[in-house]
Amino acid sequence: MKQIDLEIRRLVFADLPNVIAIERRAFPTPWSLPMFVLELSKPEGICLAAQSDGQLLGYIICSRFDQVWHIMNVSVDPDLQRRGVASAMITEVIGRVGSDAQITLEVRPTNVGAIALYERFGFLAAGTRQRYYQDNGEDAVIMWRTEATLRGALDDVPAALPTPIPAP
Repeated sequence: MKQIDLEIRRLVFADLPNVIAIERRAFPTPWSLPMFVLELSKPEGICLAAQSDGQLLGYIICSRFDQVWHIMNVSVDPDLQRRGVASAMITEVIGRVGSDAQITLEVRPTNVGAIALYERFGFLAAGTRQRYYQDNGEDAVIMWRTEATLRGALDDVPAALPTPIPAP
């Protein structure tokens, strides 16, 4: 598929109608408007939008908890996925937090495309959260990106348990 010419910028409150529209199309249990408002209100967070020709294509929400960054939501308009939008947003987040920062996230084990994307950025599976997803009770795979995971190890991941990702 053709790459898209992107601009990555700060996500703002005026983007929220478009964010909610993408969120509802992309996820079986979408975030609510108040959840996005809360994250945009946190001064220490990183909330970014990807746009092209003035159209919002996706967004990423990353919060800081002590010394760890947590990617809480990554979404791209379903019609525009697998065209580099999520990669560009993750690259921008890593650039802002520093390449040596500890970053974590949760992902459905059935979301093989997202898992492959995160692995390309050096994230490794390091545990599970039981019955994490409300819509179907599916577990979440906890993934981390740290100095150790970039070497293929989990040495510096808190409470890491090597977690095989189940085949879809």
